[in-house]
Amino acid sequence: MYVCICNGVTDQDIRQAAEAGCGSVSELTMRTGAGANCGSCLDIAAQMLDSHRPREMPLPLFSQAA
Repeated sequence: MYVCICNGVTDQDIRQAAEAGCGSVSELTMRTGAGANCGSCLDIAAQMLDSHRPREMPLPLFSQAA
């Protein structure tokens, strides 16, 4: 699905950028061009970036070390 019609950015492009470590909408714009023209896609692009960004798993805390 096209997210940014102006620059031809798809949901797959945003997913790949997120998986590659893209950390912000401004970085997404630099990487893909999404939102660089009219900006009407920025809200959905931000939501997609956030939902596809890898989540860090916290390390378990051990109350007692060996």
